[in-house]
This record gives sequence, structure tokens and C-alpha cells, in this order.
Amino acid sequence: FFSEFFRMSACLLSNSPNFYQTYSGPRSEQALSQMGKICLVAGACALALVAGAGAGSQVSLWTSTATHGPTMTAQAPVVGSIRSTGFAGPAAYQPTPFMGHAAGNQGSPATLFSTASASPLPSAMQWAWVAGLGCWSAILAVATWGQKQPNVAIMTTTGEKSEGFGASHTSFYTSAQAKDSYATLDEILDAKMADEGVRGITKEVLDACVKITEALRVNLVTVADAQNSVFGDVQLGVDVIADDLMWDMAKSSKLVREAASEEEPVMVETSKEGRFTICWDPLDGSSIVDNNWAVGTIVGIWDKTTGMLGATGRDQVTSIVVLYGPRTTALVACDDGVYEFTCGEGNKWFASREKVQIKQESKIFSPANLRACQEDEGYNGLVNYWMENKYTLRYTGGLVPDVYQCFTKEMGVFANPTSKASPAKLRVAFEVAPFALLVEKAGGKTSDATTGASCLDIQINGVDQRTAGCFGSAGGGDP
Repeated sequence: FFSEFFRMSACLLSNSPNFYQTYSGPRSEQALSQMGKICLVAGACALALVAGAGAGSQVSLWTSTATHGPTMTAQAPVVGSIRSTGFAGPAAYQPTPFMGHAAGNQGSPATLFSTASASPLPSAMQWAWVAGLGCWSAILAVATWGQKQPNVAIMTTTGEKSEGFGASHTSFYTSAQAKDSYATLDEILDAKMADEGVRGITKEVLDACVKITEALRVNLVTVADAQNSVFGDVQLGVDVIADDLMWDMAKSSKLVREAASEEEPVMVETSKEGRFTICWDPLDGSSIVDNNWAVGTIVGIWDKTTGMLGATGRDQVTSIVVLYGPRTTALVACDDGVYEFTCGEGNKWFASREKVQIKQESKIFSPANLRACQEDEGYNGLVNYWMENKYTLRYTGGLVPDVYQCFTKEMGVFANPTSKASPAKLRVAFEVAPFALLVEKAGGKTSDATTGASCLDIQINGVDQRTAGCFGSAGGGDP
């Protein structure tokens, strides 16, 4: 111990970087170095050890020695091996119970009480160790006092900012507060969705998404045996499973009249007695699902009075977006706003957020299709504006998680423009219209990223019609 103590001290006095530069406090502070403090503490510990070792006894109990005050009752002798010092000590003090009011001098608050004898005084050798170590610690303190600390990378919680950390403290965490209880899906839909049929189709879609959740947990991400995509996109096994589960729901439902999937964009009549036209992207984010990143299901629902073809996004009776991540959550467009539901224990949905609002201003941006910046000066300028104004980049490459964060963070802007070399990718019926309804119901803004018109005003003339798009905070996309 003592050899290590002196080695550390020598390193300190020689300004060795091995010890000295471990300091990470404010770079302008004039104070004792960390090693100086360490040496002082080590010296104090060493003094205590030397003195304690020389005393040759072990302490068994703390008791009060007040002559007139509350005391412990008589204690049984301490049993154990206590090393004898060879000195005849005084008999152990046995306190008496307190009787009556305290009076007079209370004496020392506590003293050591032991059934073992102890050396009354340290030896001369012990005093020499005490004096030597005390002097050495004092020398170290004087030698290091006032030395300026080196400039090292630091993070402080004081008012002064550290240069080179302009992006610190830019994470945006949830503002959701825990509640004693949460409303169930049925309770919210009964209160916030007047149309019984819309409530019914909403529940059926969410039931199908529970099955997709379970399928994602147990199935590996591999290329599907049969490739049925009419666009030549590579289909994964989980794509096919999710799509099959959605088709099972649509074909077995008495509420669905016709349906279409992004995997095979053809309108299919499922029941003549049905009421609703539904369109879905069964598993948006196929290119990132193998990374185990968040993916989702997007569903738009139209009444038979308008159908989907020839209608707009405003004609939807509701839309639903389900996010599969560490948790499964869903955004549902209700009569008075957007509600988030979480799939909880027993696969039961409960309302985790009610009447979600997207703020007008944002400090988060998600720039998709960045290749378009090479051809589109407007988009290039917008991206530069976001970066110059220190917006926080949050982009995964999946439409569902990248737009969904506008609701959880209550801010954000997602942009996916188009150019000659990078044509429009987003499908109006399967992706744009459902998300646009949710965004605008939550107080956000959408744009077709070409004319500036709302995505909800795009007339859907083809099942696979595509467009550019921008979603999120109203002030986030206007530099």
C-alpha cells in the first residue's frame, strides 16, 4: 500500500499525464488536481490504518456515555475472537437505564465500549508513521494547489457552454406522464367514434395487427418462396404473412365490401353486403425489417358511398397506422382527433395517448430521398436550412416510424420529394392518404411537395397512384 501511495505521489509531482489528465471538470478551474485529492484521502486512510492497527483491539459496540440521558440497557458480552494486546484495561462500562429527567453535563455523545482491553497510548513508532504520512500529504497538497487543468473534452452542467458540443442536449424525450389508469379501446371508441360500423371495422383491423405482432416475433426475416409483387419488389416471408393476415380479416369481415393491398394493388370485392373499402400496406419498411428496426401497417378506410377510386383522402371515415417496435402501438383517427393505443397484456388495447397534437414548430427533421437534392434546388435549400438551424436528424428509412414520431415527439417534419432521377415513391391510397388524415387531425400539415396542396386533396384515380409528400409540423417545412 505504501509503495503504491508513494508511486502515485511521484507521478503527480512530475505532472504525469497518466494521472493528471483524468480530470474532467471545467477547463478553467484553478483547484486541487484529482490526484492531489486522492493522495490526501489515501494519506488519511493510511494514518487511520496505522493508528488502528497499532491500537491492537477491535471495537465491539457503540454506546452512549451521557451521565444523565437516554442510554442502552445492559448488553450481553460480545462473543467472538478478540485479539489481546497484553495490556490490562479497565473493566467494561455497563450503562444503566435512564431514570427521570436529564440534568447537568451530558458529556460526550458516544464512546467505544468493548469487552476487550486496549492499549492506552500509541507507540513511538506509530507516532513516527503518523507524522511522516501527514507531512507527505501536506507537501502534495501545496505542490498541486492552483495548477491549471489541461484542456480536455468535457461536458458541464454549469452555465458555460463547452466549445465543440453544439449538438448536445438535442434529444427529445417523451412528455407522456404515467396515469393511475388508462381507458380501454372500447371505452374510447364508444365515446369518440359515433358510427358503430366504423368502430367495428377499426376493431377488426387492430385484431389483425395483433396477429401480425405475434407473427413478427416468431418468424425469421427471409426471402419469400413465391414472389408475387407486380412491381418486382423483393417480397419477404414476413411481408407475405402480414398480407395474408390482412386478407383473412378482410375476406371474413361482414363490414368490408372491397379491399386492396399494396403488395398487389387490385381492388377485390370481398362481400356485396359490406360497407367499407379498405386499402393497406401490410408491412411498410421491408428494407429495414431485417435490421430489427420498427416497421408498420398502414390502413385507409372509405365508405361505400364514395369508395376509394375517384375519392380523396378527406373522404376516409378513419385511418389507422400500427407501429411494431419494442411495443406495438396504433394511431387511430377518431371523431375529435387522434388517439394512440398500446397493445398491452393479453393483447388488449388501451389508450396510451389521447387527442395527440403536433406542434406548429419543430426541431426534428426526416429527409427522405436525399438524392433529389442534386437536382432539386428547393429541396437542397430546405435540407441546408434544417442543418444550419441545428434541427435534430431523426430518420430510419421507414415511413411509419419516421412520420409516427411527429405524434410521439409532438413535432417533426418528414419530406419525400421527387425529381426526374428520383421519381415519386409514396402510394396515395396505401400510405399518403391514411397518414395525411392522422397528421391533419392532430393539427399538423401535409403537402404534395409539388403544388403545396394538402395531401388530403389529391384525387385517387388509380389504385397504385403515387406522389411526393411532406408531413408534420406546419412551420417545419417552410424555411
